[in-house]
Amino acid sequence: MSDMTFKQDDFKVVGKDLEGSERIVRKSLTYWQDAWMRLKANRMALVGLIIIIIITLMCFLVPLLSEQTFNFQDYDAINEGPSAAHLFGTDELGRDLWVRSWKGGQISLLIAIASTIINVTIGVIYGGISGHFGGKVDIVMMRFIEIIYSVPQLIWLILLRYVLGNGLGVIIFVISITGWGGMARIVRGQVLQLKQMDFVTAARTLGASTPRIMWRHLIPNTMGPIIVNLTFQVPGAVFAEAFLSYLGLGVQPPLASWGLLVNQGTKMLLVHPYQLFFPAFLMCVFMLAFNIVGDGLRDALDPRLRN
Repeated sequence: MSDMTFKQDDFKVVGKDLEGSERIVRKSLTYWQDAWMRLKANRMALVGLIIIIIITLMCFLVPLLSEQTFNFQDYDAINEGPSAAHLFGTDELGRDLWVRSWKGGQISLLIAIASTIINVTIGVIYGGISGHFGGKVDIVMMRFIEIIYSVPQLIWLILLRYVLGNGLGVIIFVISITGWGGMARIVRGQVLQLKQMDFVTAARTLGASTPRIMWRHLIPNTMGPIIVNLTFQVPGAVFAEAFLSYLGLGVQPPLASWGLLVNQGTKMLLVHPYQLFFPAFLMCVFMLAFNIVGDGLRDALDPRLRN
């Protein structure tokens, strides 16, 4: 290799740009803005979110705008297949399954959303208290959850439903009272980690009370896992309601829900399979969409994946 010599003319002074060197090239984003951008980049999650919005709007708009009520009986159109007059066909009483499917979805959604809100509220409070105080308090509270979970949830649902009786409020209560343990465990685990952080120690040193530390510092920093778990609890509540209604322990006629419609459609499966297909299809698509969105949110809210 030959020796190379450099002359002063081979170099050029480019100077310095103090203003440019301190310029922020990338726009500053908050945690939630960054999570939303990554969620939008996930096409499957966006498709799932759009499906959830469409199904929810249809469940509330179709029964409201339809000329027929979901219980209107047309004895001249009994067990008719899908047609222009009845898009999903009719049942054994001549009721339009298009309207009944969306009305059933409305009731199923109301039960699922109400029970999920109660589940999340109980789980966050219970798990936050358990994780924050720790020690004997944590041991006793966690043993109580283990006792509850030692009995399968479906057995709790059936037993409580038999004891408490009928009604939408009873169904919501039954699903709520048996489904908050998972949320409590998640919040407890997060709080156990967060309470060792410096910002919590600083707040305690400055004289912040226990409720203030919990609600201003600990719980807000667990919102990511809480939101992800919430998206998985909604389809779980839909399934629980459908299971109870399928067994005849859920929504009772003349009301309708996806589970009740599936129960009624099963009886006509070999003769008129469309009566089972449409409500089951809507329920499955809705639950699948929520699970896809939940997976997308789990990736978007994970700070380890933040670029």
